[in-house]
Amino acid sequence: MAVNLDAIRSAADRVASSLGLDVVDVEMTGTAKQRTLCIYLEKNAAGREELIRKAAGSIEGGDESTAPARLAEGNLNPQHLSWLTHEDCAEFSRDFGTLLDVEDLIPDGEYTLEASSPGLDRKLTRPDEFERFQGALAKVQTFEPIANNRHWQGRLIAVSAEAITLDLTATRQNSKSRKAGVSTVEIAFSNIEKAHLVPEF
Repeated sequence: MAVNLDAIRSAADRVASSLGLDVVDVEMTGTAKQRTLCIYLEKNAAGREELIRKAAGSIEGGDESTAPARLAEGNLNPQHLSWLTHEDCAEFSRDFGTLLDVEDLIPDGEYTLEASSPGLDRKLTRPDEFERFQGALAKVQTFEPIANNRHWQGRLIAVSAEAITLDLTATRQNSKSRKAGVSTVEIAFSNIEKAHLVPEF
């Protein structure tokens, strides 16, 4: 019997919401005998704002121990962090694992449940995610080519209801876009096959 990821996502959303978390993505990997259900989480908007305020207060008060170093140095947009803790993951895993078993959402065999943050190279899927990460570097693959190219990397400089705009001068592009002399590209949401952030160190 196939696993219904939509039903699992819906259940994960319910549990995450009760804990002040948001589900970023859900993936099932592995073979039928060794399946891993990966749930990527972050603090919800209210939780992130609260932690950002606390971190800002600790920096201003001279105690930077509660804030990531790059945030303290002013080199990181605090809205880009997931602010997820090990305790968040453990609490979610306990509650969600029970729900998975009670509702029998993963029939036919064993599985491993992993709860973690989406990481620095997190996927971008919804318009609100692109808007939140405006200013960050991203890689985008399109369904249909734009200027004979389906693979783009650049800084997210604008997000509208219909499209995103990447500044291509922020990164080295492949030879097709360099030859075309393109410095920015607008990509419609309907043409985005997949997208993810590019970590900056």
